[in-house]
Amino acid sequence: MSSDSSKKRKPKVIRTDGGLQEGKRGKADADQDVRYYSEECEVDLRDPIKDYELYRETCQELQRLMAEIQELKSRGIKDNASEIDERRIQSCVHFMTLKKLNRLAHIRLKKGRDQTHEAKQKVDAYHLQLQNLLYEVMHLQKEITKCLEFKSKHEEIELVSLEEFYKEAPPEISRPAITLSEPHQQTLARLDWELEQRKRLAEKYRECLTSKEKILKEIEVKKEYLSSLQPRLNSIMQASLPVQEYLFMPFDQAHKQYETARHLPPPLYVLFVQASAYGQACDKKLVVAIEGSVEEAKALYKPPEDSQDDESDSDAEEEQTTKRRRPTLGVQLDDKRKEMLKRHPLSVTVDLKCKDENVLHLTFYYLMNLNVMTVKAKVTTAVEMTTAISAGDLLSPDSLLNCLYPGDHGRKTPNPANQFQFDKVGILTLSDYVTELGHPYVWVQKLGGLHFPKDQPQHTVTADNSLSASHMELTVKLLRTRLQSRLALHKQFASLEHGVVPVSSECQHLFPTKIVSRLVKWVAIPYEDYAELPYTKDVIEAGLAEDTHLYYMALIERGTAKLQAAVVLNPGYSTLSPVFSLCLNWKGERTSSNDDNIRAMESEVNVNYKELWGPKPGYQLLTNQLQRLCMVLDVYLETEPHDTSVEGPKEFPQEKMCLRLVRGPMRLKPFKFNYPQGFFSHR
Repeated sequence: MSSDSSKKRKPKVIRTDGGLQEGKRGKADADQDVRYYSEECEVDLRDPIKDYELYRETCQELQRLMAEIQELKSRGIKDNASEIDERRIQSCVHFMTLKKLNRLAHIRLKKGRDQTHEAKQKVDAYHLQLQNLLYEVMHLQKEITKCLEFKSKHEEIELVSLEEFYKEAPPEISRPAITLSEPHQQTLARLDWELEQRKRLAEKYRECLTSKEKILKEIEVKKEYLSSLQPRLNSIMQASLPVQEYLFMPFDQAHKQYETARHLPPPLYVLFVQASAYGQACDKKLVVAIEGSVEEAKALYKPPEDSQDDESDSDAEEEQTTKRRRPTLGVQLDDKRKEMLKRHPLSVTVDLKCKDENVLHLTFYYLMNLNVMTVKAKVTTAVEMTTAISAGDLLSPDSLLNCLYPGDHGRKTPNPANQFQFDKVGILTLSDYVTELGHPYVWVQKLGGLHFPKDQPQHTVTADNSLSASHMELTVKLLRTRLQSRLALHKQFASLEHGVVPVSSECQHLFPTKIVSRLVKWVAIPYEDYAELPYTKDVIEAGLAEDTHLYYMALIERGTAKLQAAVVLNPGYSTLSPVFSLCLNWKGERTSSNDDNIRAMESEVNVNYKELWGPKPGYQLLTNQLQRLCMVLDVYLETEPHDTSVEGPKEFPQEKMCLRLVRGPMRLKPFKFNYPQGFFSHR
């Protein structure tokens, strides 16, 4: 193998001898170039695997030759020099083979790199084309999106419906033959019709503007005429005042009232309007008026003017020399309280007239900082009434309107926010100021349209007309009923103080002809004295006696027997009946706790009070109850058994006819009077 390689390598040896040798060198160079390029072609023809096997065999042969040369040299024999040279030559041949294989490997590597570079260039070209295509796709997608999202101005125009378009538009615009099949042409036709209509409307608008200018000129002319007419009307109104007074038609006064009402605060304004409307529609005897200073009311709504320094030099010197004492904390609190409780300068008065010409005067005020309304009451009678000591609280302004609605005492403010305002200025309760300011009843707030919900507090409470209107009729009826009932009680108390129980002819059938027991005392007592009585505890525990009620003591006598009756008069009399508690002083003290018949006597007036109503509206209930007490006292005393241990006739002879004197294990007496038979029986 080594000999073959040496034979192949011999033609590559080039000698350099003379000119001939130079010619040969040029030819040899040409052959070498051809062979060099033939090696590149040879790479394509040779199998890389076979070259790899040749490379391994050559390397092994070199290893063998080197080992032999080393072995020969190690022997040191001179004869071995030729063998060593031979093996050197063979080794050189093998080195030439390795060089050729190395060149072929480099050529293969270069071709592989070239092919890889060409493939990479193709891939880069394809990738660039792909990026260009993707960019074009993205651009086209954006353009498509713009086209899809494009909104034309005609889409904002509200066109007429298709039915109306084909019905009203002329054929030269609608062109049904074309537009029905082509939506684009249809839209263009509808836009043309819209343009035509708008041109007509614009022309009509110009005509209307011209007409408006003419009308405005006519209005100006009429305004000038009316302005000149006003002084004439004023002179005519002044001349007609005597006629208005004579015909009871105060148009001028009503006009002034309504002008003044413009300066009322909202709650008083609502009350004024609703009360006036109710008086005109339903109650001609209800008179509404406005009192107070209009100028002060106007000043409340004017902004404070900037003070100007107009003082002279002498005044300035006085101010500098004068030393003012700083107000104390107590004075500051008093000023704050006065400011907190300040009333509006204007007030509304409502006069309720009854059939007997008695009048209830109500004056409504508005506390500006507390946002509540108050009322003061006063009664004017047509005839001077007899003064009764026990009737002092009946027409008192502090108690006349108490509990007009159940539980409405008028002692506390209905606005929950006022308590926080009171804490700042040291006011414990509004009840200390009601004598001066009036009572803030809940029904007064409702008449003014104010409502203060406790479960859902509100930041601002405004006057509501509907709330005032819904409570006006019922409240007016209750007020008139309260006045009539108190006046009736006032007359009755004057008789009761003189020991006379007035009984009308309509109620005579409720009692027998002869009643011996007589009322000898009728006085008013305070709540504290009533609560100290031992026989009134049951009434107090039942919640039938409160400090807002009226309390009286009646004393009925017959012989040695004295019957004390403690009476609780509810402010809602006669809708709510009085409650009697009895104590009989005769042969000891007898009350409902130790005598069943005393309890039965209380039942006659407290439970069976409906029999004693009398004619409506039942203002004689109290006197009928007192008369029945006198009657049942007679029955109680006359039906008592005679004490045989006492000499002499019976103290209370039986004058009443009774079917049975006693009945049942409790030995109850017959207290029921039967008319017209005239006898007494048990219930």
